[in-house]
Amino acid sequence: MKEYDLFVPLTENSGKPIDSGKLARLKRRLVDIFGGLTNFPQENEGFWKVGPVLFRDKIIIYRVLADDDSRASQTLHQIKNEMKMDWGQSEVLIIARDVETV
Repeated sequence: MKEYDLFVPLTENSGKPIDSGKLARLKRRLVDIFGGLTNFPQENEGFWKVGPVLFRDKIIIYRVLADDDSRASQTLHQIKNEMKMDWGQSEVLIIARDVETV
């Protein structure tokens, strides 16, 4: 089984807040596709450097689990590309890890 964490930006690269409707639609879509979702609604900050410039992003995390990691990976790549285009992002971080349920 794979666990995927989507680091969901709360602002576009321009600094404009992401529309709350987009967040709600993404949550619904993930639940429809994966059958569930864990929402970590506390606001987090991400930092990264490109050359001498330090960037900061406010994010929340959505976590999903999948048995079929090939299909999940393909679906999440599609969602990532859509978010980059529709949400004004240069990149969207999605982390995958193997997990075992008890």
